[in-house]
Amino acid sequence: MVGAGVIGLTSAIVLAEAGYRVRVVARDAADDTTSAVAGGLCWPYLIRPYEEAVRWSLRSLEVFTGLAGRPAETGARLVAGVTAGAGTAGGARVPAPEEGLGAWYAAVPGLRPARAEELPPGCGAGWWARTPLVEMPVHLRYLERRLAAAGGTVVARPVASLAEAADGVRAVVNCSGLGARELVPDDGVQPVQGQLVIVENPGIEEWFTVADAGAEDAANSTYLLPQPFGLVLGGTAREGAWSREPDPAVAEAIVARCARYFPQVARARVLAHRVGLRPARPAVRLAAERLPDGTVCVHNYGHGGAGVTVSWGCADEVLRLVRDTVAPA
Repeated sequence: MVGAGVIGLTSAIVLAEAGYRVRVVARDAADDTTSAVAGGLCWPYLIRPYEEAVRWSLRSLEVFTGLAGRPAETGARLVAGVTAGAGTAGGARVPAPEEGLGAWYAAVPGLRPARAEELPPGCGAGWWARTPLVEMPVHLRYLERRLAAAGGTVVARPVASLAEAADGVRAVVNCSGLGARELVPDDGVQPVQGQLVIVENPGIEEWFTVADAGAEDAANSTYLLPQPFGLVLGGTAREGAWSREPDPAVAEAIVARCARYFPQVARARVLAHRVGLRPARPAVRLAAERLPDGTVCVHNYGHGGAGVTVSWGCADEVLRLVRDTVAPA
């Protein structure tokens, strides 16, 4: 297994719990991956193809809902929230589902049009749902413990090539994220930079996203995610941006956008700034191939902004692909 982010660890766990001997090799520890700075809301975002993404997301929704019974251990909680926008449907003022995600809206348990009192000022319509919200540092540590309990190991070292990863093993699973750009190599993988601001929570208990925040361009978005460590304010989606350094002007703009809907956040004390590089691709690559030496390689990368959301569904697909060619040891 190459890669120790949420995609790599969940795939490793599913394989190990199915009886495979699994070794995860990664340059970065889980706490240093993009997964560690993710907001953690389970909702398909910046991912294609839609049909598969919805299927993977619904499987993950099922798993995270179960894990939410032990939030201190797993980092997963079920939290109510609203995704807002504008539009009409069936004579009622409700926003249309996001492009290609109608099946997700139809399948999420309890999802319904938001009531007027559930919307902040400035929002005329939205959808209400109770979905998993994952505290990623806690969740990643849970995944590491669960992998170890299943007999899996983690080795901290860089991998220069898939051929190197294949040395002495029966199958390689490539969950290298943005690293796949050089490792495969696959120049279709591009960074989509996301910047967040963490503030002291002034009393906001539900998550909130808005599809049309009046932002200057599509590279800006608005969302608020209440986590145990603080209120996560977002965000950005800047294609092709490689910097991991927070931009003070961008941070100020994020707070201002969030304050349009929740004015109290403008006065909240800033606790931290975070920047992550989402591994985007025109379509997720989740498929098997044979390397030149004959070793099976299952690719599982290019999940954009939905790595957490699709993690368990994609892990099940990895197991199916591995089982097609390699029996457990």
